[in-house]
Amino acid sequence: MKINVDGLLVYFPYEFIYPEQYHYMLELKATLDAKGHGVLEMPSGTGKTVSLLSLIVAYMKAHPNAVEKFIYCSRTVPELEKVIEEMKELDKYYAKETGERGCGLLAIALSSRKNLCIERSVRRVGDGAAVDAACRGLTASFIRARHQNDPSVGTCKFYEELDLHGRDEVLPTGIYNLSDLRIYGKRHNYCPYFLARHAIIHANIVVYSYYYLLDPKIASLVSKDFPKNTVVVFDEAHNIDNVCIESMSCVISRRQLDRCQTGIQKLSQRVKEVKERDASQLQQEYNRLVHGLREAANERETDLVLGNPTLPDEILREAIPGTLRSADSFISFLRRLLEYVKLRLRVAHVVHETPVAFLKDCLEKVCIDRRPLLFCSERLRSLLQTLEVADLSEYAGISLLCNFATLVSTYTRGFCIIVEPFNERAPTVVNPVLYFHCMDASLAIAPVFKRYVSVIITSGTLSPLEMYPRILNFHPANVASFSMTLTRNCICPMIVSKGSDQVAMTTKFESREDLAVIRNYGNLLAEFASIVPDGIVAFFPSYHYLESTFATWYEQNLIEKIQRHKLLFVETQDNDETSLALANYHKITTSAVASSCLAFPTSTHRAISSKHG
Repeated sequence: MKINVDGLLVYFPYEFIYPEQYHYMLELKATLDAKGHGVLEMPSGTGKTVSLLSLIVAYMKAHPNAVEKFIYCSRTVPELEKVIEEMKELDKYYAKETGERGCGLLAIALSSRKNLCIERSVRRVGDGAAVDAACRGLTASFIRARHQNDPSVGTCKFYEELDLHGRDEVLPTGIYNLSDLRIYGKRHNYCPYFLARHAIIHANIVVYSYYYLLDPKIASLVSKDFPKNTVVVFDEAHNIDNVCIESMSCVISRRQLDRCQTGIQKLSQRVKEVKERDASQLQQEYNRLVHGLREAANERETDLVLGNPTLPDEILREAIPGTLRSADSFISFLRRLLEYVKLRLRVAHVVHETPVAFLKDCLEKVCIDRRPLLFCSERLRSLLQTLEVADLSEYAGISLLCNFATLVSTYTRGFCIIVEPFNERAPTVVNPVLYFHCMDASLAIAPVFKRYVSVIITSGTLSPLEMYPRILNFHPANVASFSMTLTRNCICPMIVSKGSDQVAMTTKFESREDLAVIRNYGNLLAEFASIVPDGIVAFFPSYHYLESTFATWYEQNLIEKIQRHKLLFVETQDNDETSLALANYHKITTSAVASSCLAFPTSTHRAISSKHG
């Protein structure tokens, strides 16, 4: 159907529209007209995604100079695929109504190598990090240079074909999900991953994960060339503050420091081998570093593997401090820094301090100033590139240490350093951990608000609405919330205050570890599982409380009681595992015998749509 939304003709691909969808589009258009940012809340299951796509596509076609690009950010691969499928429906409707080939826009989904690679030898290696390393082992510029002299050195035929012929070709107009990109890549012998990386620069609509914009290490590699007149939508953004905080925080354990020490030894050995083979390599890098880090960067896309967590361009144009210029000096510097961090982990009680206090102590104890710390991550990237390292997994510990060094020397406010001598899961075992914790979510998202014309924060659960502008430190042009249209009374809210033994049921911090409270919650869930015919969704205050509660329920045989009636799925902090749990839960709850139970921590609360039961 065609709708007039405040003077804008909007193509809506369904025969019926809910009142809240129309009002949502009105508020969305008002936000775009104001060239400002917005916070819009509409319940899940009411067609928020198709409303967004329909309005913004219509706006792009009506005002091509005002909105040149549309970036749609969500969290998981299934959510990204859902957005692209809705976009395909909209494209079909445009084709039906206009007689043309769809809406005439290029929309593309971008994901990791693991989800896009079609090279068999790479796909079968395992997890995402291993796939990335295997890919770089075939596509890095130094690998390809070796292949020129020695054909026995393996390369990726799909990347070679793309580099030879595909860069001059623009991906044809259309809507491409991950499967479409793989099919297109196989048909033309092009690498789908690098094809997508190249195509997003020209695409009208880009659909990808939050982290491609919010994590500085990734955004600096992927999203740096987007124009100012871009509209960004963060969907399911009820936990966007957590994503921002996680992207700017890091955790360093004793085990990671041991890996770091091993990595430094391997790095030192690698430098020694390169010196013996061709000392001019390191000398050339030294000369480049004298003139600034930006000039030292090789801009080949296959080599850009370690983005910088914080550094602005003006810093990168400066000459690197003399203490870091030579490879040997840098490795010696890393050893001193590592020993200092190890020293800080030797504590018997919890330590809490500011970055300023940490830097002052670092200067006093090991004579490391703030300035060389600032350049650590970029100097490591340059050295690994000079040493022609394809597999970065061996140097993950060093990378973590260098990222921490750069972050702690960059931010004096909005962060805290906490050193805990014991792991919360084993409070009697000495296992010290250093947390560099971001306390200001606005730091990660500030460049996004500053750079793009309109940023829309939207979800089914954003109340209280005034909280997000405060947390993310921006001034919205529009804030609106919409209720769901219900044709019948289908919600029955109940508050259970006591268990069957009359013990108060509460998850407040002081009482949540009480075994009687945990038992009563388990009994309540088991009783509901025995009488509720369809799915059940249970929310917990945090991952830690979920895990400890389940451990107690196992001891009390309550898990067995629940599983007599329902299959049990639990969200974890692994996105792939959670996506699989959601898919299986959805599959069972929509089958003839709907019998499943799903547990979520509210810290990453996902708004469950009506199709999930």
